[in-house]
Amino acid sequence: MSTTYTIDTATSRANPTPAPRKRLTVPAIRRRKSSREGGGEPLAMLTAYTVRTAQLLDPHCDMLLVGDSLGQVIYGLPSTVPVTLQMMAAHGAAVVRGSYHAVVVIDMPFGSYEASPQQAFESAAFLLKETGAAAVKLEGGEAMAPTVRFLSERGIPVMGHVGLTPQAVNVLGGYGARGKSEAEAAKIVADATAVAEAGAFAVVIEGVMEPIAIRITQAIACPTIGIGASAQCDGQVLVAEDMLGLFERTARFVKRYDDMAGRISAAVEAYAGEVRARVFPGPEQIYPAKD
Repeated sequence: MSTTYTIDTATSRANPTPAPRKRLTVPAIRRRKSSREGGGEPLAMLTAYTVRTAQLLDPHCDMLLVGDSLGQVIYGLPSTVPVTLQMMAAHGAAVVRGSYHAVVVIDMPFGSYEASPQQAFESAAFLLKETGAAAVKLEGGEAMAPTVRFLSERGIPVMGHVGLTPQAVNVLGGYGARGKSEAEAAKIVADATAVAEAGAFAVVIEGVMEPIAIRITQAIACPTIGIGASAQCDGQVLVAEDMLGLFERTARFVKRYDDMAGRISAAVEAYAGEVRARVFPGPEQIYPAKD
């Protein structure tokens, strides 16, 4: 398996020394249903695509999502549709190697699970074997409920995803908020209920009118993870690069907690200036000849 080889910590920049923490489990996440009496605190989830990012996020997050959003964030693709299983496997393995606490969930990319439950099982099994992740995530509601049940009954934990489903952008016609009509709102609630009843251990609710997210959170037994939904969900997820301020254009539901793009730009400007002024490298960065 790709996660078993030994990294030379003397030479590797990414130095994944295990932290003295026990990794969370899928059942532990499922029990964190904060809307229920006695439920736990809300779940914190962010995307991660690399070892180093995983190392930095892992101590603070309950779950790390290796999202197919990497197609846009890492590869500059126009949507998530072109993302492949091999891309997800490579980045998923990196995130597992860089984390020791959070449950790692991997998106199943478009075209890898929709044809049949058997296709979904083969794709999910491939991802879990190649990466060592704990669970997969797939988009879709009532139509995908049989697949969620098929996977769950065969030992593959599944996180659902309803509302705005980016893989269906060509059908939806864009990334606008969903559930503005009563009929669409009812469909989203029915989708979430079907996926939860089929065995999903959690359900992402993306880009919906807030009352829908609250209604779903109160109706289903597993945790809801909001993204552009409601603070009343059982947890929240964002693309890490968005909340860190690495992109100028972000969705309405993103809160920028930093301006990493600005700070990186300033640091690179300072570096380039020192190079051109022959100030860098200085005495501390060179190997002088010995007498």
